[in-house]
Amino acid sequence: MREYLINLVKKLTARSSIVGTEGEVEIAKVIYQELKDFDYFKRNPENLRIYDVRNDALQRKNVIAVVRGEKEKTSDTVILIGHMDTVGIEDYGNLKDYAFNPDELKEKLLSKSLDEETREDINSDDWLFGRGIFDMKAGIAVEIGLIKFITENVESFKGNIVFLALADEEGNSKGVLSAVEDLLNLQKEYGFHYIAVLDTDYMAPRFAGDEKKYIYIGTVGKLLPCFYIYGRETHVGQAFEGLDANLLASEILKEVDLSFELADVVENEASLPPISLALKDLKKEYSVQTVNEAYIYLNYSTHISTPDRVMEKLKEKAYKAFNNVINKLNEEYEKYCRAAGLPFKKLPFEAKVLTFDEMYSEVKKETGGRIDEILSKKKKELLEQAVDERIYSLEIVREVHKNWSYKMPSVVLYFSPPYYPHIYVKSEDEKGERLITAIKKAVEKVKLEYDYNFEVKKFYPYISDLSYFALPGEREAIKVLTKNMPGYGEIYSLPVESIQKLNLPVANIGPFGKDAHKFTERLNITYSFEVLPELIELVIKNLFGN
Repeated sequence: MREYLINLVKKLTARSSIVGTEGEVEIAKVIYQELKDFDYFKRNPENLRIYDVRNDALQRKNVIAVVRGEKEKTSDTVILIGHMDTVGIEDYGNLKDYAFNPDELKEKLLSKSLDEETREDINSDDWLFGRGIFDMKAGIAVEIGLIKFITENVESFKGNIVFLALADEEGNSKGVLSAVEDLLNLQKEYGFHYIAVLDTDYMAPRFAGDEKKYIYIGTVGKLLPCFYIYGRETHVGQAFEGLDANLLASEILKEVDLSFELADVVENEASLPPISLALKDLKKEYSVQTVNEAYIYLNYSTHISTPDRVMEKLKEKAYKAFNNVINKLNEEYEKYCRAAGLPFKKLPFEAKVLTFDEMYSEVKKETGGRIDEILSKKKKELLEQAVDERIYSLEIVREVHKNWSYKMPSVVLYFSPPYYPHIYVKSEDEKGERLITAIKKAVEKVKLEYDYNFEVKKFYPYISDLSYFALPGEREAIKVLTKNMPGYGEIYSLPVESIQKLNLPVANIGPFGKDAHKFTERLNITYSFEVLPELIELVIKNLFGN
């Protein structure tokens, strides 16, 4: 198995499959052909398929392989997933030509100024370097290796496997969002009863010197909440007559950026607090008029907070920031009036924070529904310009605000794409308990054989395709998301009903390595190609009661 996997991962890494390029189509063909050569699929060609990713301009593909155990008839089925795409190679600089060549890259990297740990790994035979070798060609290789082993012993295997090699994970997850529909179709065709999803995306040290090997049951979620900030413009010579949108934006950012009270803490695990991905004012030219529009959007990780709860928490923070700014302005204005010998009168500003849906509802009433015609024209313009999804959302918010009678300072909260739901796997759920037990039993057995310090944790900490196998159970939570995401159903959508039908517990049991998305990206061979395959095989057998 070790030698087969080393050769396979080098073969997969050698094929450039940078997200959003033709290489994504080519890598699907390579994986399809690898599986096609297995005797099992020669005997059962209908069990190996290559599917087009729906509504994809690049015509990317997903590969699906079905293995049906012959030891005992059962409908129980485990889904194995992995993504075929990688990030780009610009970070390799003048070594770009070697980024996909693990054998030559090691030697070339020695010419670089590197830390001691990386140099030690370069000089070790137990590490392989290359773009995508760790994230996540190795995980794909391990799953293919397991398919090979299981199919060669299919008469003694109980249970069914659906293997999914997915496109576009590093981009917009179009591959998995398309595959959700294919999985439901396969379920009907074969009469499958899906019980769990296993991913083999990368597993890395969490801090310097960390030697633990992590298994994650469940996954982190991600929202992209945004603040549209409308101030009140004025001439800089009459500064206190206006409210600087930049000042309000900075105060909001101060309240929310890396604020731990906005993080989720569940079973002694904490999600990262939100952090800004953009803060910009919308003034296009230089002038001595103050800024009256700005916006912020945040990366907001979740373990249990649903979109409606996130909106509530950020609304509270925005109100606090707004009042802080108003208080500051009044305090500074009073000092200025005293020093300048002018009469002081409290400034006329009041905090106003609302959601996009609340603003849209007000404007719709005021315009007698005419806002929908206005938006239809605006959306057509934006689609013709092929603007970024975040800008599309912002411009819709601005257009609605432009048609609102309220022209005093305000903050509008909304969501932009993408949305990655968190999945919290609980033992109270029958399938969840089955997965938790299967993993813990497998880990205990592997611990006796290998000298590694394993730790089972609740949430895979990196955004991944795992998010799209379940959704928060509260329908209102999703409704709040869709109503407050301008352009939902037009520029971005999720197969909500299909995901809710799957509603599966998930786990990530990945290869070990370091520096994903860096030019020093590398894979540990022994753990990844000796320990990991055995661990996953045990988990699968435990799930099926083999």
